[in-house]
Amino acid sequence: MKSRNCRGLVDDSSNELYNQKMGQALGCIQVDQSTVAIRETFGKFDEVLEPGCHCLPWCLGSQVAGQLSLRVQQLDVRCETKTKDNVFVNVVASVQYRALAEKASDAFYKLSNTRSQIQAYVFDVIRASVPKLDLDATFEQKNDIAKAVEEELEKAMSHYGYEIVQTLIVDIEPDEHVKRAMNEINAAARLRLAANEKAEAEKILQIKRAEGEAESKYLAGLGIARQRQAIVDGLRDSVLAFSENVPGTSSKDVMDMVLVTQYFDTMKEIGASSKTNSVFIPHGPGAVKDIASQIREGLLQANATM
Repeated sequence: MKSRNCRGLVDDSSNELYNQKMGQALGCIQVDQSTVAIRETFGKFDEVLEPGCHCLPWCLGSQVAGQLSLRVQQLDVRCETKTKDNVFVNVVASVQYRALAEKASDAFYKLSNTRSQIQAYVFDVIRASVPKLDLDATFEQKNDIAKAVEEELEKAMSHYGYEIVQTLIVDIEPDEHVKRAMNEINAAARLRLAANEKAEAEKILQIKRAEGEAESKYLAGLGIARQRQAIVDGLRDSVLAFSENVPGTSSKDVMDMVLVTQYFDTMKEIGASSKTNSVFIPHGPGAVKDIASQIREGLLQANATM
């Protein structure tokens, strides 16, 4: 089956060549669409034949030298070069070109190998442009490189009857070790940025926590100050009321009695608490007198600062 298919392809090509030869023998030739034929008379260029059927009197020395396609063709060129920072890269350029019908004779006769000619110009422009740029700039300015290649090709190939339709830099491939190093540098930079952001967040948390603690202590201090002020005011009001209602008592006597009462209340609370450890405090009339004098001095100092 495979041998029959291959033989069929050969037969089709042979039949086409046979039909062309027969057409020339009969003085007729067919030119396909998007194609032009080059007619020569006794070996000299005569005219360009458009698509269609043409008479070709071979007896008068006319013959077809060849055909030229007017379709857009594409040539991919891979060029190895070095950047400004000494990194070898493979630059892949895609050139789309076509022959001009009005300059078909130049395209047919002036160039023997169009693809090699275009490839040479692409090599020349890329190897002159990329070494002026760093690796990162090469990626960023690939459109400028493509434009430079297109301008140079357009200027050169227009003399040979070809039009440069489009030029693209489709890929820039550094060495595998260079790509791995670039990825590691990028990853390290992102990790450093993440560490800085994390440290900044922790700093903000610590500052806010310290501000909260300072505000809490400030408010606690205000509460204690107000509590003590309320105690002093209450004791003062109690002393004044007792002195007015019980004749013959002085403020000192009332204060001593209040302090002794507070002292015994404190002793009662200490003894009533089940979680209280052993507490040793002096007890006796002399101790009460000392405590009273200490509290009195504290109250007097508090009144002096008000």
